[in-house]
Amino acid sequence: MRLCRFGDSRLGLVEGSKVRDVTAALDVLPAYRYPLPGYDPLIASLEDVIDRIGQIAASSPVLALEGLRLLSPVANPGKIIAAPVNYAAHLSEVASDSQLNAGNPGHLVTIHKAGLFLKANSSLVGPGEGIALWHLERRNDHEVELAVVIGKRANNVSRKDALQYVAGYSIGLDISIRGQEDRSFRKSPDSYTVLGPWLVTPDEIPDPGQLDLSIRLNGETKQSSNTKYMTLGVAELIEMASSFYTLHPGDIISTGTPEGVSPIVPGDVIVATIEKIGSMEVKVRAAETIGGRHGEHNVSHKAGNLR
Repeated sequence: MRLCRFGDSRLGLVEGSKVRDVTAALDVLPAYRYPLPGYDPLIASLEDVIDRIGQIAASSPVLALEGLRLLSPVANPGKIIAAPVNYAAHLSEVASDSQLNAGNPGHLVTIHKAGLFLKANSSLVGPGEGIALWHLERRNDHEVELAVVIGKRANNVSRKDALQYVAGYSIGLDISIRGQEDRSFRKSPDSYTVLGPWLVTPDEIPDPGQLDLSIRLNGETKQSSNTKYMTLGVAELIEMASSFYTLHPGDIISTGTPEGVSPIVPGDVIVATIEKIGSMEVKVRAAETIGGRHGEHNVSHKAGNLR
């Protein structure tokens, strides 16, 4: 099953080039009062929602998928967890490029030593919202990744049981400002985590470790690989993450990017594709704020450190 969120947070069942508006299925969700839960209510009650969709889908309005403004299929993740240098070829790519390693190739470590990092939830958008670039004086790169959405509470989960905790999979874009600051800082501006175009339930992807993934930038292929080349697979990443954090429904794990990352600028169009999930088109623009453009803002650093 493929579930999308579109328009003013309506729920859609994706069927080829059509979407059934099954927003009425959200009526099965519990009502909450402050303090709100620290997880995504839709993902926490996904089985009930899917059961209700089965009851109402046939009589639900049918819309054309083309032209819908797609939002992130997860609205309220408790946390976004990301895997650094999880493809050996990308690790080599970063080590050999001073713009990617900020002039410190000797400081690169494998994911086993680096562990995982967190991105700000405020960085999350859907493909229809696009990427708004900050700090245009610096290099901003695209990174395509398989994104895993956790379906139920998990703590110290073993890799052999890990896939039982998955609610579904999406395409993820991890946008990065290059420089010497901590990863979580450079990868957390607004719109620097794109999730979409929909959530695909695990029954459609029995083996997340055998998926082709790619990015085309303005029609030119930049990244093209397969999740079989991940250093740590989905189950191993869930095992690692749950050994440090309790995972909750709606938590997102971004599994790392392969080689081929390249700069993006306002006006670019990205098409990201993952086998068995689909493709999403994402437009790039410059971010704007009250009082000026992000491209005009500068963080105080010593000369030569902004890469």
